[in-house]
Amino acid sequence: MILHELISFENLRLIWWLLLGLLLIGFALTDGFDMGVGMLLPFVAKSDVERRVVINTVGPVWEGNQVWFILGGGAIFAAFPPLYAVSFSGFYLAMFAILSALIIRPVAFKFRSKREDPTWRNRWDKALFFSGVAPALLFGVAVGNVLLGVPFHLTPDLHAIYEGSALGKLFGLLRPFALLCGIVSVAMLVMHGAGWLVLKTEGAVAERARVLGSRAALVVLAGYALAGLWLAVGVDGYALVGQVAHDGPSNPLASEVLHDHSWLRAYADRPWIAIAPLMGFGGTFMAWRALQNGGQLSPLGWSKMAIFGMISSVGLTLFPFLLPSNTNPDSSLTIWDASSSHLTLFVMLMATVIFLPLILVYTAWVYRVLWGKVTEDDVTDPDHHAY
Repeated sequence: MILHELISFENLRLIWWLLLGLLLIGFALTDGFDMGVGMLLPFVAKSDVERRVVINTVGPVWEGNQVWFILGGGAIFAAFPPLYAVSFSGFYLAMFAILSALIIRPVAFKFRSKREDPTWRNRWDKALFFSGVAPALLFGVAVGNVLLGVPFHLTPDLHAIYEGSALGKLFGLLRPFALLCGIVSVAMLVMHGAGWLVLKTEGAVAERARVLGSRAALVVLAGYALAGLWLAVGVDGYALVGQVAHDGPSNPLASEVLHDHSWLRAYADRPWIAIAPLMGFGGTFMAWRALQNGGQLSPLGWSKMAIFGMISSVGLTLFPFLLPSNTNPDSSLTIWDASSSHLTLFVMLMATVIFLPLILVYTAWVYRVLWGKVTEDDVTDPDHHAY
């Protein structure tokens, strides 16, 4: 009886919403410090040897970290196919820019060390910087646009229609609130990258990372607070009207949605979710304090808590919405009406129960093997493989 309740259609939809959130948070926690290190590279490393030290802190792990991005995209595709279809179609150029940056990064890692020419290496260093800042900014902008609502509507046969041209859709994403979310995202990952560099490097590189990470933490605190205030007084939220069939067929047009509703009503209806923004603020403040006070492991640990809290606060505020529509609110996608079938969600869950623990164990083993600081002697030793 308990197992039957657990694998009900309603519970499977909720479980996959939680798993999707955890996969995206996992991506931010792991690949996020890779992006932060790329953004910090031109500022914390002044010589070629220092740049090689910085690059080699993430060189052995960045490929494994991107697994979480692939898992998150796969979960969207398989668990919530309407979300995948609508979002990837509407955000096509933005997604292309993100993927281009993520493709440039491995090329930069592999080709930078092929020649000792300073001009050659400086170009690849700029590529690494771009491959960090572009995804961080655009992911934040995307989150801001989801909170604002996206200009699409569904036809009776569930075909998604977006307003405007392709370029118009791209530049239309750059709304003030969305840009603020993008800035918070960039600063958050810079703080996270600084925590990683403090843990993995020493000397001047680590000290510069402390200074820049502390400044980024202050930007995160101010930007996150401003975004919350803006969300409370300047952004209309969404709410489902009437009874919703949590175990009914997936048909977004079957629900009635109200678009004159504060997103922060979620905290009145479910006060316990306030723990998420508290973790965001508290983790960021403690990361700033740890960076100021010379902590080694603690800045990275506190920044992980901050990222977990901030991303969770977005998901919990939006719940049960996945992608609201600001041109036709009744076309908005929720976890109750945009999921795959009961059988698909169950089969996927069984596969996840088997393989996700294996990924976690392997990832933990890799970080255990690679534990320790990267030094200048490591990257200049001809017998030591380095980027």
